[in-house]
Amino acid sequence: MFKTLGTVIALLFSYGLLLFANGLFSTLLGVRTQVEGFSPNVVGFIVAAYFFGLLLGGLFAARVVIRVGHIRSFAVFASCMSVSALLHPIFVDPLMWMMLRMISGFCMAGMIIVTESWLNEAASNKTRGQILSFYMITNYFAAGCGQFLLTLGDPSEYLLFSLASIIFSLALLPVLLTRAKAPVPLPAARMHVWTLYRIAPLGVFGVFCCGLINSSIHGLSPVYATNMGFSEAQLSTFMAAIIMSGLLLQWPIGHLSDRIGRGPLLVYIPVIVALAAFTMLYTERYELILIVGMFFGTFVFTLYSLSAATANDMVSAKERVQVSGALLITYGAGAVSGPILAGQVMGVLGPQGLFFYFGLISLLLSLFALMTRRRRVGSPDKRKPFVVVPASQSTSSQLYLSAHDETPEHVATPGADSQSSSGLDPDQHDRPDR
Repeated sequence: MFKTLGTVIALLFSYGLLLFANGLFSTLLGVRTQVEGFSPNVVGFIVAAYFFGLLLGGLFAARVVIRVGHIRSFAVFASCMSVSALLHPIFVDPLMWMMLRMISGFCMAGMIIVTESWLNEAASNKTRGQILSFYMITNYFAAGCGQFLLTLGDPSEYLLFSLASIIFSLALLPVLLTRAKAPVPLPAARMHVWTLYRIAPLGVFGVFCCGLINSSIHGLSPVYATNMGFSEAQLSTFMAAIIMSGLLLQWPIGHLSDRIGRGPLLVYIPVIVALAAFTMLYTERYELILIVGMFFGTFVFTLYSLSAATANDMVSAKERVQVSGALLITYGAGAVSGPILAGQVMGVLGPQGLFFYFGLISLLLSLFALMTRRRRVGSPDKRKPFVVVPASQSTSSQLYLSAHDETPEHVATPGADSQSSSGLDPDQHDRPDR
């Protein structure tokens, strides 16, 4: 494992810098929209544009990678991200920001494609879980730490946008200087979302709900915090607490799901999330908001891994790669719709309406899971050990893998093995009782 990690440490360092900058920029943009007087409805569309670009990147950025290779495409995408960051304070206009966020989402998808496919090429079946755990830690830790950079300048000025651009540019250096060999992708088939829904309705609906919630957390929580009167330091701490708390219960919840099944947890955990979200409606003191927000983040980010695991419990090993692509499209549809819907709710109910929206979606997921409890979600003899999936950043590699033909023993990413917490054996072609 350490030998493999040594070959990809430069790549992980570059990816960490990207998320470090992106963590800053996402929160910064949310705060700047309030400085400019944008309504929550408009902000919702700006946030949705980023995730729409992310979805487009999942569909088409792989073509760039295939054409010019991993290292060159990584450099192109990072450079575009750097330029995009600088253009926001120059062209302060909602439509322009929507276009720039769409470009940023496309580029981020491309860089995730490069990173995750490279990691999976370097790892073996024995080391893949450990390598992806480092990748998952990088996701949450870097994005969380990026929030604290907001205190280094005034969001209404140019400095923080320049800082984000500088870090995006610095992310190029480790990858450009690495001597590790990049993988060579090959084309393959995909699975329709409706086909997967008929196989694993709870898994697909759960992933869709995670898209609705997670995109709004990252895009609209800064709007909530600003309108609640948080200082820059308080806002940074609040955002970091929610994001980094997502690490705390991933493994315990995952291992519990291996014992009692995914279905029961997808009934009860969304209820816990909803209770935390509704509690935020009546919480005004900053210290209490921070505590409840951490409690909320601890549980809400486990839903994606559980939902993806539920879907993968229902398919054979040969179908896991195609399932990954279908889950990406499902998540992307939710991620595009979520900020728009949440923005509308905030426009009617005020900033605290964001958590009313989170609570409502969580209860819908719990109700849907309860309705499907008559069907067993993955039989115990078919389930394999749970593997954590980053819920907020790794959304494009799934479709990348579904578009590249690799046998199950070589494919295991957050879109495959990672997402496939069930990890079925290659010789098991029959689906478990649903």
